Parts: sequence; structure tokens; C-alpha cells
Amino acid sequence: QVQLVESGGGLVQAGGSLRLSCVASGIIFSANALGWYRQAPGKRRELVARITSDGTANYADSVKGRFTISRDNTKNTAYLQMNSLKPEDTAVYYCKADRAWRYYWGQGTQVTVSS
Repeated sequence: QVQLVESGGGLVQAGGSLRLSCVASGIIFSANALGWYRQAPGKRRELVARITSDGTANYADSVKGRFTISRDNTKNTAYLQMNSLKPEDTAVYYCKADRAWRYYWGQGTQVTVSS
């Protein structure tokens, strides 16, 4: 059974930082790309950052220079370091693992940034 479990969300003031974690089980972690997505109320889910199996990362323009995605294949864990947070970063953040045509989602973790 595949599981992706996110953690690290919470309430933070604007300008603050949070580090999200996504622990995966039931997949060959090193062979999967890992992505962080977010969905704000009334909005569509959007890609925040993604890192491929070979470590290549890409980011949404809105988070470039503020967020950093990384992965530790020895721990089956992906991270999203979020700095200089803004109120518009408020959303539920989801982890997604994908390999070829297969993909799996986590349950999400809430991030709230107060002004």
C-alpha cells in the first residue's frame, strides 16, 4: 500500500519560515519524481516545486528564490523549505510522487501565513 504523509505545516507570520516533509512508503522512492502542490480556497491546485529522480528541481515563478525542494532517498523523504513566507502562500500543501503513468498523493498539510 502506497502512503505519502506530509507534515510541518502550521501558522506563521509573514516573513517567517516553515519546512514541510513528505515521507513515502510502498514505492521505490528513488525512482519517483516528487512534487509539492498547493491549493488555496476557491482556487485550483497548482505546482509549487518538483524534483526529479536525478535531482533536477523546478519551481513556480511565485516561489523562486524563496522555496527550496530537496529529497533524501535514504529516508524516503522529500522536503520543502519555505522562507520569506507571504499571506498568499496560505494553502493546503500536497505531496505527489510520480513515475511514468503512476502517481500518488498525500493527504495534505495546512500552511497559514498571517499578515
